[in-house]
Amino acid sequence: MRFKNILHIFGAIAILLTLVPLIAADYWWIRVFDFPHTQLTILTATAILAYLLKFDIKWVKDYVFMSVMIACFVYQISKIYPYTPLAQFEVNRSEQNNPNKQLSILVANVFQKNEDKQSLLKEVAAKNPDILLLLEANTEWHRFVDPTLSKKYKFYKGAPIDNTYGMLLYSKIPLINPEVHFLIDDSIPSIDSKVKLASGDTIQLFAIHPTPPMPQHNPMSTDRDAEMMKTAFKSRDSKLPVLVIGDFNDVAWSESTALFKNVSELLDLRIGRGLFNTFSAKSQIMRWPLDHIFVSEHFRVIDVQRGEDINSDHFPSYAKLSLESEIAQEQVPKPPSENQLKRALDIIKKEAGQKDTRKEN
Repeated sequence: MRFKNILHIFGAIAILLTLVPLIAADYWWIRVFDFPHTQLTILTATAILAYLLKFDIKWVKDYVFMSVMIACFVYQISKIYPYTPLAQFEVNRSEQNNPNKQLSILVANVFQKNEDKQSLLKEVAAKNPDILLLLEANTEWHRFVDPTLSKKYKFYKGAPIDNTYGMLLYSKIPLINPEVHFLIDDSIPSIDSKVKLASGDTIQLFAIHPTPPMPQHNPMSTDRDAEMMKTAFKSRDSKLPVLVIGDFNDVAWSESTALFKNVSELLDLRIGRGLFNTFSAKSQIMRWPLDHIFVSEHFRVIDVQRGEDINSDHFPSYAKLSLESEIAQEQVPKPPSENQLKRALDIIKKEAGQKDTRKEN
C-alpha cells in the first residue's frame, strides 16, 4: 500500500475520532473518545505535516482531504488551548497574603489494590494540605492511614467502602455538619460539608467520585453525568463560596464537564496554567486530567500542582487557595443559558427514569 493511501486511511480515522464525541449519546463506546484528545491532536498534526512534506497539493481530492484535516486540527486545538499557558487565567493569582483565609487541598485516588500505602502518607506529609480527600479508600486503607492522619487532622468524615468508591475526608480546619450522601447509587458515596476557615469565613465543600461508563458494569455515562449535574445544581444554589473536588472519571474538556462547569458557575484552576494530567500514572502517553478542583469566583490561586507518584494509577492533585471574596466580581463566570440548564435537568431526569426501570426489573 502506498504511503499516501496510508495517510488517507490514518486521516479518515482521525476525522472519525474527532467527530464521534460530538454525537449526543451517552454510550460508553462514544464517551470514551472524549479522553484521548491531546493524543489525537498530536497524531492529526503529524499526519498533516507528513502529507505537506511528502506530497504536492494539486488535486481537488488533496485540497478536500487537507481542508477537512486542518479543520479537525483547529477544532482539537480549540479544546486544548485553554489549558495551555497561552490562555488567560480563569482563576487569577492571589493578591493577598492572609494565612487565615488560605487553605490547601490534596485530592488523591489511592487505587484500592495499592499495597504501597506509605507513599501516600509520604506525599501527604510533603504537601501538608489543610484538606485531604482520599478516593478508592476501603476499610483496609482506613485502618492503615487513620492512626497517622488522625494525629494531624482533627476533623474527619468518611465512607470506607470495599467497592473502589470508598471516600475519606480529613481536615485540619473545622468541618461543619459533614454528611455522606448517595446521590445516584447506594454504593457510590459523596461528601458535603461546610468548612470554617481561621478567619471565621465559611465555605461549602462538595466531594464526588462518580462511576465511569464501562462496558461490563455501566455501559452508559448517565449515572456519572447525573451525579455531576446534581452537584452542579447544589453548587449553584449555595450562598457560600464553593469548592467541588474529586475524581470525576471525566476529562476537563468533555461536554459533560463543560456542562457541569456552566451550570455550577464554577471556575477551573487549570485554565491558563496547564493540563495537570492525573490518569494514568502508569502510562507516559495515555494521560488525561480526571481529578478536578473547581472553585467559585471567591477564590484566588496561590499554587497548583500535580502531586508525586504514590504508586496508584492516579497522580494526586494539589492546590493552595486564598479566599478573596471582596474582589470576586473580577472573575465572575458567565451564567448558564436556559438550554444548558435544561440539558442538565434532562440528564438528571433520564437517570431517575433508568433507576425506576431497573427497580421494576
